[in-house]
Amino acid sequence: MSLLILMRHGQSMWNAAGLFTGWVDVPLTPKGIDEARDGGRSIAHLPIDEVHVSTLIRAQMTAMIALSEHSSGKTPVFQYPTEVEEGMSDNEARMREWAQIRGEAGQDGVLPVHVAWQLNERMYGDLQGLNKQATRDKYGADQVHIWRRSYDVPPPNGESLELTAKRTVPYLESTLIPSIDAGKNVFVAAHGNSLRSIIMHLDGLSEEEVLGLEVPTGVPIVYERTGGGWIRKENA
Repeated sequence: MSLLILMRHGQSMWNAAGLFTGWVDVPLTPKGIDEARDGGRSIAHLPIDEVHVSTLIRAQMTAMIALSEHSSGKTPVFQYPTEVEEGMSDNEARMREWAQIRGEAGQDGVLPVHVAWQLNERMYGDLQGLNKQATRDKYGADQVHIWRRSYDVPPPNGESLELTAKRTVPYLESTLIPSIDAGKNVFVAAHGNSLRSIIMHLDGLSEEEVLGLEVPTGVPIVYERTGGGWIRKENA
C-alpha cells in the first residue's frame, strides 16, 4: 500500500516572533531546523518516491533537512518544466533548459521535488506582518480567533480555510492521489492551514470538527492508501 506523508514546516522566525506570516517568505529558526531534522529521522525508514513542497522557503527548508536524514541516500532534485512559454524572460528560459539532468545515468538516485503554490499557507491578508497579541488588543481576542479558526470567515483581504481548501484539495486530487494510486509514496512539506484543509478532506471532518484540528510543527502525519480510502497510521 502506498503512503502519503504530511509534515508541517518547523518553527519559522515569525512563528517565534508571534507575527502573522501567511505568504510572507521567512526561514526557519534554529529550533525549526531541529524540528525538521527530528521529523526526518522519524520517517527515515519509510520509502519516499516523490516530494511536494510549497513555494515558501520554510516548507522547502523543512523538506530538505528532513530528507537529509532519510535512509535511501537519494538526492532531492527540484523539477522544472522543460517547455519555454511565450513571454518568458531569457533568464527564466535558461533556467528551465540548464536545470535538466543530462543522460540516463544522472537519473539514478534522484528524488524528484515538485514546487506548488497550491500548498502555500493560508494568505492572511492585512494581518501579514502584524503582531498577534497587538492585533488581539486592537480588535479583540474573539474577533482574532474568528479570523484564525473559523472555517469560512477570512481575515481582511485574506483567505479563509474554506478558500484555502479550494486550491489544496484539487491539487491533492489531480496531482498527489494519481501518484499514490500509481504506487508511489509521496512526502508533502507544507503549512498549518494548507495541511489542515487536506486532513479535513482525508479524514472527512465537518466544518465544526476541523476548528479544533491542530497540526504540530515538524511532526510527520502518515496516511496509508487502501482501496480508494485512507488509514491514518498512529506511528510513523
